[in-house]
Amino acid sequence: MAHIAVERNRRRQMNEHLRVLRTLTPCFYIRRGDQASIIGGVIEFIKELHQVLQSLESNKRRRKSVSPSPSPRPLVAVADGFENGVDVGACCNSSVADVEAKISGSNVLLKIISRRIPGQLSKMISVLERLSFEVLHLNISSMDDTVLYSFVVKIGLECQLSLDELAFEVQQSFCSQVYLCQ
Repeated sequence: MAHIAVERNRRRQMNEHLRVLRTLTPCFYIRRGDQASIIGGVIEFIKELHQVLQSLESNKRRRKSVSPSPSPRPLVAVADGFENGVDVGACCNSSVADVEAKISGSNVLLKIISRRIPGQLSKMISVLERLSFEVLHLNISSMDDTVLYSFVVKIGLECQLSLDELAFEVQQSFCSQVYLCQ
């Protein structure tokens, strides 16, 4: 009897938590009422909120930046928990766009936050292909006049660039269209 009571209590708590999650999540993220759909919808909603937060933080940093010229600066290397595993990255920021490149396994994660510029996405893809990178995945989030581009790119065999050089080249694709980078 005690086992049955414990199980009923666990189910009651789970249903209560699911009900709360469902009320906190916009309805278009949750397609059906089953547990898997609710949890999946909440995860997608949280991912989108995280991207909006990154965009807002970048806007705040960009507004505080004094120098309009791009300045490459390396990120601090972060150990990923394995004895030999180290993620290394580079940033190139300006008043026009913030570019971050980071190695992840055999790919590069590239995040760019900027204001909207017509034709910029195709220009960035063209630059990446010219530099021997292959776009594997692209996610675009926007809010007001700010856009966050998140690329996963495969490093081509012919690629001879460092992460700093990659971040700088992507940054320059913005500078050629906007007079602020000189």
